[in-house]
Amino acid sequence: MPIHQLGRALVFPPVAEAEPDGLLAMGGDLSMARLLLAYRSGIFPWYEAGVPIFWWSPDPRFVLMPAEFKVATSLRRIVRSGLFTVTFDQAFAEVMAQCGRVARKDQEGTWITPEMEAAYGELHAIGHAHSVEVWREGRLVGGLYGVELGRAYFGESMFMLEPNASKVGFVHLVEALVARGCLMIDCQVHTQHLERFGARYVARAEFLRRLAEAVK
Repeated sequence: MPIHQLGRALVFPPVAEAEPDGLLAMGGDLSMARLLLAYRSGIFPWYEAGVPIFWWSPDPRFVLMPAEFKVATSLRRIVRSGLFTVTFDQAFAEVMAQCGRVARKDQEGTWITPEMEAAYGELHAIGHAHSVEVWREGRLVGGLYGVELGRAYFGESMFMLEPNASKVGFVHLVEALVARGCLMIDCQVHTQHLERFGARYVARAEFLRRLAEAVK
């Protein structure tokens, strides 16, 4: 099936037409209207510098239901120890930049391009993108960021410069989301790190049903 080429029109093809790997379309832009439409439709951008924007809707989708969230006893002790200080939305640009800089296993380069940083900075400015910062002795040692729409949260990326820093930030994030009535945390793609917290695969059809309920 050919990949859909987006133009100026603010529209995406049906997600059922995505390739088996989840690739749905290419092109378009990172305007606020298009990004918000994408997330509401179960679609997200993921691409590298020098190529067109790629838009994805994987099937199955890796998600965390707040009621299924679990934290290892050892990590819970670290969270309570006071070793790290956690804040929200205090250094969004720095967190996103660090997520783009930190080297990752089996990955060359980064999908966090300057255009992505600018676009998600705008989402942050209008209240839809949020960061969690993890500090130790005044130094930023971990963090994560994502997009929030209604009662759905879409995790984008995280980084850590010290062991357990991003995990502590994630625990604080989920607890804050639960307090706000979050129904679903979209992890997008599988990682063992998130699987240990209780994230699991769901069929795209189920994901879209839950998403519709969360953002209505």
